[in-house]
Amino acid sequence: MGRTAYAIASDPEVPPLDGQTFYGAGGDVARLGGDETIAIGGTVTFDPGNVDFLLDMLPDFLFVPRSSPTSGAMTTILGLMNDEVERDVIGSEIVNARLADVLLVEAIRAYAGNIQQVEIGWLGALSDPRLGRVLRLIHGDVAQPWTVAQLASVAGMSRAAFSAEFTRRVGQPPLAYVRAWRLTIARAALTRGDETVASIARKVGYTSQSAFGHAFRSAFGSPPKAHARS
Repeated sequence: MGRTAYAIASDPEVPPLDGQTFYGAGGDVARLGGDETIAIGGTVTFDPGNVDFLLDMLPDFLFVPRSSPTSGAMTTILGLMNDEVERDVIGSEIVNARLADVLLVEAIRAYAGNIQQVEIGWLGALSDPRLGRVLRLIHGDVAQPWTVAQLASVAGMSRAAFSAEFTRRVGQPPLAYVRAWRLTIARAALTRGDETVASIARKVGYTSQSAFGHAFRSAFGSPPKAHARS
């Protein structure tokens, strides 16, 4: 996923082929030594300003075994996608695009549901009963002037224990996460172009537009107006 270069091989002991080279000729179908295994490829495109947040919390590769609780749903989706390809009727591209969105969500759910895989990281923290409450509270009211004491109380932990556990699981201290989340939301709003910089600053918790501009520049290397859609 994401920045990972991909390769193709029929067995771990077989030297892999460069995936980019193999599919570089174009076309929708490529065959590699038979038809017993079918691989379906696709691309999900994100706004450049927000993709890092998602990719940084996901692994390079998602493997969903048959034993996963979500494998049944994924099998159903793949079957529907296959039916659309075989039917070749009007609207198939639209239907398959929507099914692909659902397929990706189910794959991420499968990964997030494996506690051993996501014990560390943002998805794991969301699944944790205590830290999950805190994250949902932050996401639900990002403009609130949160303190570590308030968030620790929601988690039912001491400030020191909460700060240490939050930092260990999420990868940054609680208030640094609040700031990063505010600015991520602000950048997404700026690219939509339907609000002013001042309005966005207020909505994400900044009482001063200059303070917002300074924080934004520190995080992204350019002022808010540089990200605003004309």
